[in-house]
Amino acid sequence: MPDGPGVADVRDAVEAVAPRETTARRALHRAHGAWMGGMTTRTTTWVNSSGASRAYVAHSASEGTATMRFAKDVFAGTCGGITVTLLGHPFDTVKVLLQTQSSKNPVYSGAVDAASKVIKQEGFKGLYRGVTSPLAGQMFFRATLFFSYARAKEFVGVSPDDPLSYAKAGAMAWMAGTFFESPIDLYKSQWQCQLIKAKADPKYVSPYNSVVDVVKESIKHNGIRGPYQAFGATLTRNLPAGAVYFGVFENVKNQFAAMNADGKATNAQIVLSGGIGGFFYWSLFYPIDVVKSALMTDAVNPAQRKFSGFFDAAGKLYASGGVRAFYRGLVPCLLRASPANAGMLFTVDYVRRLID
Repeated sequence: MPDGPGVADVRDAVEAVAPRETTARRALHRAHGAWMGGMTTRTTTWVNSSGASRAYVAHSASEGTATMRFAKDVFAGTCGGITVTLLGHPFDTVKVLLQTQSSKNPVYSGAVDAASKVIKQEGFKGLYRGVTSPLAGQMFFRATLFFSYARAKEFVGVSPDDPLSYAKAGAMAWMAGTFFESPIDLYKSQWQCQLIKAKADPKYVSPYNSVVDVVKESIKHNGIRGPYQAFGATLTRNLPAGAVYFGVFENVKNQFAAMNADGKATNAQIVLSGGIGGFFYWSLFYPIDVVKSALMTDAVNPAQRKFSGFFDAAGKLYASGGVRAFYRGLVPCLLRASPANAGMLFTVDYVRRLID
């Protein structure tokens, strides 16, 4: 049947309007596409037979092969690992010293006291004690983490319209990353805690001459499970913390992008988003990290350990200092969290934009 009067004109008008996007949706999805691990995002609006308009997002491969996407994710993550280690390791050293010192006979009165004593006795390089392990390890860990995050986002199908989708992808990515982070953190913590033992007891002689010695001892006493001392505690922290970390970062960045005319977050806004994500990560889950540190700095020889597991460590920590025992070292941790994570997430984002 031929169209009635005016129907052809209405149809032509609808077809002309259909491909166009709203500014807000275009802004959000451009921001979303920048983090889709090499996938470009296109939003198309269409009108169904009842006249209701709907929108769908289509993804198309734009980087070429999966190998190229993998290489870009790994390179950007490696750069992020270098950044977070160089910016954050001095604060991490102070945090570990405060977390693991005795409640009854503390060596340091606070973060500033700990940092000043280390610098006075060993110079500024003392704050980078044990940095070799995390520097090499963080490069590998962050490369794995951000590659996993890019793939997790594709699997989940993240969208600015679904804020929780980023949290789901973040939890998945950090679960995978924990298998690489846990050994790195163990050897770093074991090496760092030698400093406080030497300060508490001038006659103390460290059983290790290097991080390599720690690795050998842990494998000697525990076999292939050696590198995964306190793995359960690390995973307990990382699953919810990873969800919050990436969820907050991505959603804050998307909000900034939606406010900008070009639909992209500025460098300053990305840095701020990363800092906020890092702050929430540590402020919410710090008590779990304290228990993890206690388990990781415990003896690698099971026969010499003070704690039998997560709940035993938590109970003994509470008995030694009450609730305050779970917040020792919080200040240097929060001082580290914002700049280190802001620098890392900005670096990853910036490198990806440069090489895409």
